[in-house]
Amino acid sequence: MRLTSRGTGLSLAAPVLLAVGFGFQYAQLTVVGTAAVAAVLFAFAYVWWRPRLTVRRAVDPDRVMRGESSTVTLTVGNSSRMRGATLIAHDRCGPAAVPVPLLRLKAGGTTTASYPVPTARRGVVDIGPLRVVRRDPLGLLTLARGYGGVSKVWVYPAVHHLSAVPTGVMRSLDGRVDRVPHGSITFDTLREYVVGDELRHVHWRTTARVGELMVREHLDTSLPRLVVLLDDRLAAYPDADRAQASEHFESACEAAASIVMAAFREELPVTLRLARGGHAAGKDTRTYLDLLAEATLAGGTGGTPGSDHLDATVAQLRTRRAGDTLVYLTGPGGVADLGRIGTLRAAYPSLVAGAFGTADGEVPTALGGLQVLAAADGADFAAAWDGVGTW
Repeated sequence: MRLTSRGTGLSLAAPVLLAVGFGFQYAQLTVVGTAAVAAVLFAFAYVWWRPRLTVRRAVDPDRVMRGESSTVTLTVGNSSRMRGATLIAHDRCGPAAVPVPLLRLKAGGTTTASYPVPTARRGVVDIGPLRVVRRDPLGLLTLARGYGGVSKVWVYPAVHHLSAVPTGVMRSLDGRVDRVPHGSITFDTLREYVVGDELRHVHWRTTARVGELMVREHLDTSLPRLVVLLDDRLAAYPDADRAQASEHFESACEAAASIVMAAFREELPVTLRLARGGHAAGKDTRTYLDLLAEATLAGGTGGTPGSDHLDATVAQLRTRRAGDTLVYLTGPGGVADLGRIGTLRAAYPSLVAGAFGTADGEVPTALGGLQVLAAADGADFAAAWDGVGTW
């Protein structure tokens, strides 16, 4: 609840008018002071009445690529049986507030409003709650309340087409090292049974122990596996503004999404990891793209802060080898850490790095078996990627 400037003036004037009116026997001032007190009390009673509103919000779609359209449809109903309502309402959409007209909302009536979601930038857009403001007829008081829940819209990074995917170097059964897959189907993990699974894959011992059907998940080790490591440390992107937004980081996210989608197109296993923690793996592209939409920059600036996060991630990638090809995506500030990535050469036969915000000649194109692609943005990275002769 907030007093307007008019309400503040009237609230201060009322006791003065009453004191002077009673003290000096001025009946007119006493009447005016009493009227001022009555007006303030009426304003309190008027705005304190809570309208019974029902709010339904539908977002279609709730996951979009950057630049695609998404629409919010808001349905507000007045469930009060006694009176209508004239309200001022705004629905929060990211950092902005969208006005929602609720003029003369009759008792039992509904009104619908639609508006577009801003999708010009990658990220997660929080929508809601609906903020309803009541103001008394004299303009003395305003009271704001929130209605309805909060919805989210995931805005994915743009995806650039990549014509080729690294196959890595595989070890065949007879011990030779080549690029031809010679593996086999091997056990990977246990998971809950879903309709359609073959009963011959049920692991009965575990089923008896946990009390529900558990099946064996197998992995084709002959398929080359990709690991995408996205550098989300603030120090790697010197162009970041006060809101920690960086065009070079957006380009790195676009490259990561492009590699993931290319791997799914070729039906190759892929794992996505962030330098500061967090990873995505599985058979649903939504898991990967959600992680990229939610990725933000954090950490200190200056020097190489955040290197402890990168060192921990590199150590995990070394001890828990997750694939055959590792792709490291970073900004100008992460070029100094390419040596750390190069130490993974023994674990990953193929190492590739994408350095965004750099030009040819600013970074070494080959560093201890690490192939570096310098790119200005996501489209430039896709062109450099497809320009590689062989993987």
